[in-house]
Amino acid sequence: MRSDDVALVTGGSRGVGRGIAQALVREGMTVYVTGRKVADADLPAAVVRIPCDHREDAQVAAAFERIKSERGRLDLLVNNAWGGYENMVEDGKFTWSEPFWLQPRWRWDAMMTVGVRGAFIAAQFAAREMVAANSGLIVNISFWAAQKYLGNVLYGCAKAATDKLTADMAHELAPHGISVVSLYPGLVRTEAVMAAADFLDLTNSESPEFIGRAVSALVRDPQKLSRSGQVLVAAQLALDYGFTDIDGRQPRPLGLTDA
Repeated sequence: MRSDDVALVTGGSRGVGRGIAQALVREGMTVYVTGRKVADADLPAAVVRIPCDHREDAQVAAAFERIKSERGRLDLLVNNAWGGYENMVEDGKFTWSEPFWLQPRWRWDAMMTVGVRGAFIAAQFAAREMVAANSGLIVNISFWAAQKYLGNVLYGCAKAATDKLTADMAHELAPHGISVVSLYPGLVRTEAVMAAADFLDLTNSESPEFIGRAVSALVRDPQKLSRSGQVLVAAQLALDYGFTDIDGRQPRPLGLTDA
């Protein structure tokens, strides 16, 4: 990692994205963060905020053009922007766990448009800069729902699509020295999770900054191209690279059986 490395974290106003941005700033990277409400987000002063709705291609293009104009490079893209978690309760009914034939159709559009399509469009813009430089790293935040049933059908489809994007983009970018990985967090102590803390077992949970430490470790790894196309678990990377969470704890990596 160089002192002039430039990173973009999409959807970084809160939660995992905000934690990643915080960790990257501490590493000395120049960090840009996009989000619809990023102007009011609780982020380090060093973070460059770009208000951006990832459903709007023109706004995404403007964000990348600004980074190119101001820095002339992009070394890291973290695709964290996501939709579909909002409005889990509609008309007094919890719809998140409903069978597919009762799922609200807006949730498909939110996950596939903001999450999957948003990651694809951002990666397009990032790859154009990275290919020219013959280096770079793209991290797609994903989860075990790609590999097992978790929550609902729509969630699994969106996360599986994210992992497929990772695998196939990695194939096309390999000749250009660019790494692409899917990164799985565990139970993260985001604002939403902590609001329900009385109902959750947080003994093996992770801080949002822990995921950022995993991303930072990947950026520093001179052999990261060997991991390209893979699904990586943040807690396993902590064991591999020798880092802990901000409280000194070592979260246990989750797998298919216990995710």
